Amino acid sequence: MDKYDLCVIGGGPAGYAAAMRAIDFGKKVLLVERDKLGGYGIYDGALASKTMWELSNKIKTVKDEIGQDKRIDLPFSKVKEVIDEALFERKFQLSCHLRIIHSETGLINYEKGQASFISDHEVLISKADGSSFSIYADNIIIATGSRPRTLKDIQVDEKTILTSDGILHLEQFPKSMVILGAGVIGCEFATMFSNFGQTKVHLIDRAERILPFEDEDVADVVATSLEENGVVIHRGAQLVRMDNNGDHVEYEIENSDGSHEVIQVEKAMLSIGRVPNIDNLNLDNANVQMSQRGVHIGDEDTRTNVPHIYAVGDVSGHLALVNVGEREARHAVVKMFADFPVKPIHYENISTIMFLSPEVAAVGVNEQQAEELQIPIRVSKVDYSTIARAIAMRKTNGFFKIIVSDDDDMKILGMRAIGEHASSAIQAVSLLMYMNKGIEELAHMIHPHPSIVEGVQECVRMLLGKSVYKSSIFKDKLKCYKRTVDGEILPLHTITMHSEKNQNRAKMREMSKNSDMRNTTA
Repeated sequence: MDKYDLCVIGGGPAGYAAAMRAIDFGKKVLLVERDKLGGYGIYDGALASKTMWELSNKIKTVKDEIGQDKRIDLPFSKVKEVIDEALFERKFQLSCHLRIIHSETGLINYEKGQASFISDHEVLISKADGSSFSIYADNIIIATGSRPRTLKDIQVDEKTILTSDGILHLEQFPKSMVILGAGVIGCEFATMFSNFGQTKVHLIDRAERILPFEDEDVADVVATSLEENGVVIHRGAQLVRMDNNGDHVEYEIENSDGSHEVIQVEKAMLSIGRVPNIDNLNLDNANVQMSQRGVHIGDEDTRTNVPHIYAVGDVSGHLALVNVGEREARHAVVKMFADFPVKPIHYENISTIMFLSPEVAAVGVNEQQAEELQIPIRVSKVDYSTIARAIAMRKTNGFFKIIVSDDDDMKILGMRAIGEHASSAIQAVSLLMYMNKGIEELAHMIHPHPSIVEGVQECVRMLLGKSVYKSSIFKDKLKCYKRTVDGEILPLHTITMHSEKNQNRAKMREMSKNSDMRNTTA
């Protein structure tokens, strides 16, 4: 029986990252993948869907220029061709890299097969040809990812009623489709298909608004954009039934007023969450305990109740994101092999992107979360229409919003960006959060001009009371306010601040009225 320092079960983004980090420590690693190297990070997941999103945005940009009533009949086969090229490029990188690392170091072996536990140190690998073998590992990482959740009363065949596993394998654009679930994934696919302009999209939203975990102002911008793109949003609607009739789908919804609608569409997609891939692992043989989140991670981050078995990525029960899975995987390996103390992972400053129209980027808490947690906050909000780069791009739909603590330190608690280049503007704020810093650093930086990130700086300046545009003048474009623990909203410029710093600022403002003294602050 071969022995390894580490066996990684799952070759997706988290598993691959874990294997490579273990090589940094000079450890002997076995990487086991049941299906395709790269997992959902490439196939039917992040890379595939985001390639489609990028292409759909280009189509929408052209349509906006020539007129929304003009059709651009790009065949779905061409969309798949572009996606396949992107997938091949990434797959080629991973597989070549793995082979070269194996040949040069001899530290890593790769096996394709189904892994399952024999004991807490022994793993059985079952191959597609019916053969199998077992290995011994001092440490084991479970990184088996997740799959789309389905409902027992709905017949999913990945042809007429589909999940995200099947939606990218269509032969042609459907003339109509309904998406069940108005979370991030559902809204992303509604965005993509409506951007291409060949599919009438219906979106079933059980809540009163889409993206229920985001602030209302973010959800409203996205919903308005979807509806302007022709999407029908069934708000506050409960699905009564969804029937797979082979060549079409018939669904019935009950609206919030009690009325019923029966609608026929060509295709349906379920976007109602994901479940961890743990069914075939035989976790009981390793005494790994379970929880509602998936693999129970115990009291120590990424570690299960069995000290040498770790769970990372989607099976950890935290955010099901590629960057989170990779971070957890690398963290777990360092905990195993480092000879120094390792700080726990902090999930508060993780940046996320929602590939919508316009795109949304987020980090930290939003306003509704702060209210739920009863955290008093200060908020500044800058509309894209006041940012020179957005005006130049003719892309003024969106805003930046920064949330800080309601004290003199004004430490950053969260940020939301919605609009063009939103994903490029979030990382500086995320870094300041990680460093537990306030907003002064951003205020004094010289940002590139013209750039979208200048809007982030104006948010900060508004909180400090020294913005270029004043929120009291452009009330429809700029907002700066305090939200109390009771949810009461007060304009920030009416709040009396008693700190010595703010008293000095008030004196300086008074002095500047009576002299030609030049303000040297940024």
